Amino acid sequence: MLLLSFLVVCQGGSLKKRFYQNSCPQADDIIKTKTLHHVSADPNLPAKLLRLHFHDCFVRGCDGSVLLNSTANNTAEKDSIPNLTVLGFDVIDDIKSAVEEKCPKTVSCADILALAARDAVSAQFKKPLWEVLTGRRDGTVSKSSEALTDIPAPFFNFTQLTQNFARKGLTVHDLVVLSGAHTIGIAHCNAFSNRLYNFTGKGDQDPSLDSTYAAFLKTKCKSLSDTTTTVERGLGGSGNFNSHYYPNLLQKKGLFQSDAALLTEDQSRGIAEELVNQNKFFTEFARSMERMGAIEVLAGSAGENRIKCSVVNS
Repeated sequence: MLLLSFLVVCQGGSLKKRFYQNSCPQADDIIKTKTLHHVSADPNLPAKLLRLHFHDCFVRGCDGSVLLNSTANNTAEKDSIPNLTVLGFDVIDDIKSAVEEKCPKTVSCADILALAARDAVSAQFKKPLWEVLTGRRDGTVSKSSEALTDIPAPFFNFTQLTQNFARKGLTVHDLVVLSGAHTIGIAHCNAFSNRLYNFTGKGDQDPSLDSTYAAFLKTKCKSLSDTTTTVERGLGGSGNFNSHYYPNLLQKKGLFQSDAALLTEDQSRGIAEELVNQNKFFTEFARSMERMGAIEVLAGSAGENRIKCSVVNS
């Protein structure tokens, strides 16, 4: 894990503040303005872009590979099972078009996604919730099979989660902190309905799930075969980004099996207890997002700056 952390720091070290200040000084403002416009039309966009950024960084690093379309000879990440419910591609394409109009072939899709995710989540605060260093380059490879193996699944246990995060140079602390993103957004029933109806294959309910919360979820998700109904991941329905995930988690009201897994070890439970404090959560979330945003980045002459985010340059 230490070696992986060292590698991530080295690779992320090529990122810097105001990378585009000479080549495209308007870039950050264009991205922020367009993002806020889209957020005003879609209150769920912060969760969508945050998830899109996360799924990008966990496969080949933060290189925009999740944005690439499949081709006749290749099934891309976005068409892999973990990404079939990921949204926000159209927003990134729209932002990219606006940036290209001002600064052709200059700003990477990977940087646009990282900045847009930050700006969308930060919209409610009217100030940046975390710092985004820039200078990422776009990858040219996107494979469905890699998304399937690299993106942590909602049914993962604690060991699987920590191993998955360690491969990306992230710690148990990062795991618990970044799981707090589940305070916003929606989830499809099939991502957790086994906890309601068939936890061990015997038609049973997950005993680690609060029974009252389980009863509520059953009113939304009627069966194991329901793949279309969605529920809010955060309780309360405010849609605001906050630390409410943690008290809910500690009351056994984490939606996913991967949420409940954080309570199975003393270390992660202790971190969750600390993060109930909202100021503590915001501080730690900013640090973990900065670390995640530096995973295996391409820089310098590596990769390219795609003209269109969905296709590699010809």
